[in-house]
Amino acid sequence: MNNSLLAIVTIVFLVSSSVVAGSDSPFIVAHKKATLNRLKSGAEKVSVSIDIYNQGSATAYDVSLTDDGWSPELFNIVSGNTSNSWERLDVGAVLSHSFELESNVKTVFYSTPAVITFRVPTKAALQEAYSTSVLPLEILSDKPKESALNLAKRLLANYGSLVSVISIVVLFVYLVATPSKSGAAKGSKKKR
Repeated sequence: MNNSLLAIVTIVFLVSSSVVAGSDSPFIVAHKKATLNRLKSGAEKVSVSIDIYNQGSATAYDVSLTDDGWSPELFNIVSGNTSNSWERLDVGAVLSHSFELESNVKTVFYSTPAVITFRVPTKAALQEAYSTSVLPLEILSDKPKESALNLAKRLLANYGSLVSVISIVVLFVYLVATPSKSGAAKGSKKKR
């Protein structure tokens, strides 16, 4: 389901960007990612990165990013800041921002999209764009350890057909490239 959702979002972005590309304005696309890392102290570190792309045909000015959907009751900021600003974002350029949070509360957290505001010289009002959302974060969840048998089954299910095809091709090449012993023996008798 995630792949189909990603495909739909990608198609919408491509169609939107082709429509907007005809006009002389910036088209801001922002992608937000979050990864979890369990710490030995019993807390979980959340690394957040946001990439902002200008897919339009004009420069965006006074670009500002705000990602304040991280509840202070659940998260402490370890490094970085949840907001940032830049003077401009040129056509085809990318701005990146990242920060780290830490939580010691076991929960499932639903993050909100980050808000990007920017100025277009031809318009008086600030324009807004939103980042993609991240999947629900299972903070400090009990993840079962995967056994070696389950890992082998999963690898076989994912790569079994590929291994079979490669084995058949290798066997075919071996049979074609290696002369049979009975044929070689007949050939040596004819030479005498």
